[in-house]
Amino acid sequence: MLEIKPIKMQHASTYLWGTSPMIMHRFSSKSWRELLLPAQEKNKAERAETLKHDPLTEFRECCYRNRNPNEPTAIHFPAGAFSKAIAAAALDIPGATKSQMLRLVSIMSTQVNIYGIPMLGMDMVRNSDMARTPDVRTRAYFPEWCCRIDIEYVSTLINQQQILNLISAAGTIVGLGDYRPQKGGQHGKFICTTEDDANVVRIVKHQGRAAQEAALLNPSFFNEDSAELYSWFVEEVARREKVLPSSLQDGLPLDQPATLAEAKATRKRNGKQATA
Repeated sequence: MLEIKPIKMQHASTYLWGTSPMIMHRFSSKSWRELLLPAQEKNKAERAETLKHDPLTEFRECCYRNRNPNEPTAIHFPAGAFSKAIAAAALDIPGATKSQMLRLVSIMSTQVNIYGIPMLGMDMVRNSDMARTPDVRTRAYFPEWCCRIDIEYVSTLINQQQILNLISAAGTIVGLGDYRPQKGGQHGKFICTTEDDANVVRIVKHQGRAAQEAALLNPSFFNEDSAELYSWFVEEVARREKVLPSSLQDGLPLDQPATLAEAKATRKRNGKQATA
């Protein structure tokens, strides 16, 4: 007679601390709207009046926002990304399979709160079209970050230490966000740690909701290239007498980012170095 024993589920929690900057890149609201209801084709005059990019808006829309004001952070990451990272790590570990890990291990919540201050980064990229057209992409960079994940797993087939080993492997060979190790990059790497880890304590204390909301309103730049490029963009938009959606948001002037003065100083300094 066939006997089927009941499976046993257990829960575990661990903190993740980012060992390399994470790049968050949520689909923009514009992309969602275009898929839902494509815009009508514009004529030449309308195209001339439409700016291709609005870096500040693109930066803000790159983040997964917590709409609930009671959440401890203003930004979260979809829980599915963690589940997929854990499963993908199984591809390179003997004795485990990706499909099996997807069945045996799951993240208990639908989203994971992320602690860390986002910074505005602008990079030259190539699109995935046939011509590999170059473009400038504005994304949210988290130089340092941490989070807590709550896991549910089938304890009759896998134990807690195996889960932690798998998560650690995921942090090294898979990662999270854009340009992660799984995609040949180096961003979004992490390690398992505890709640009392010094880095976790510091980030949770100083880089929670209030700091994140301030950073989304007045972003700093991830590197000098981004600062210099944004400074040029703002000056050129003003010279051409264009209006950006971000310049009207929250009643802020176009040059609101706190480090814009620093960005202009960087451009001026780099210009002097080039002529020296």
